[in-house]
Amino acid sequence: MGCSEISGYIYRKHLPASVLYDHTGTTGEGVRLILELRDLACGYEKDRPIIKNITFNLEEGQICALLGPNGVGKTTLFKTILNLIPPLAGKVCIDGTDISKWIPKKRARYLAYVAQAHVPSFPYLVKDIAMLGRIGQTNAMGQPSRRDFEVVEQALEDVGIRHLRDMVYTEISGGERQLLMIAKALAQEPKILIMDEPTANLDYGNMLLVMDCIRMLAEKGLCVIFTTHMPDQAFMCHAKTAMMFRYDPLVFGDCNRVITKENLYKAYKTDIEVVEVLDAYGNPVKLCAPGFQKRREESTIHTVR
Repeated sequence: MGCSEISGYIYRKHLPASVLYDHTGTTGEGVRLILELRDLACGYEKDRPIIKNITFNLEEGQICALLGPNGVGKTTLFKTILNLIPPLAGKVCIDGTDISKWIPKKRARYLAYVAQAHVPSFPYLVKDIAMLGRIGQTNAMGQPSRRDFEVVEQALEDVGIRHLRDMVYTEISGGERQLLMIAKALAQEPKILIMDEPTANLDYGNMLLVMDCIRMLAEKGLCVIFTTHMPDQAFMCHAKTAMMFRYDPLVFGDCNRVITKENLYKAYKTDIEVVEVLDAYGNPVKLCAPGFQKRREESTIHTVR
């Protein structure tokens, strides 16, 4: 199923979170640990870490939603995982190996990154933008091979926009552009896909397209990590969740255990109930419901005082 097909896929009943996927998309327990963060400290000055004592593991086929308030260090953590900045302490390991000594070309074979937003500048074709993901894989002459073209076609197919391959990038919608950025990242053939707020500035329909795409990629065996300010998205993906706080240690685990009223208040200083409702297909799904009326009353009282 392509990502462009919204048919209740996100909200259907899924396998338990403990059942993961291999690279063929079939279920099984023979998956392997792919990403390990070992007592990681991140920041820009040696004696002033922004975040520290970060430890969690992800396996192939797993999705991890990274939650937390603005300025808590989510982007800094991503930069450290991508080795754009070195760890102040601890290690980032892929397949059991510390990646700090890897050359960029090797990192590109394992890690791909999708930025929060991309402003179209030049009228390249969709297929040419996707081909940029093959830069680290092309031959010495820099010319795409037959396999490069095949990989790009498959990446466009995987995200459901192959029919747009000959369209001009500046003329497609915002949601389609975001799917194209995912396709470009997939063209690297990574094992881990890191996405910074992949649904930012998208309407509700396009948000569902991207979330559906994330589920599909995990089923193909990719490890996906994304940041979001919408805790509901972790429930949509049945994701592992890492929640960051300003003054407390990171909490990591199944979304149903991590996303609680207590943790949400600790992170966002807002009363938020986690409720269970039935979706359009009759399946139970959890959502976060903030207390707007109480916030208005408290704001009014504070203003009068």
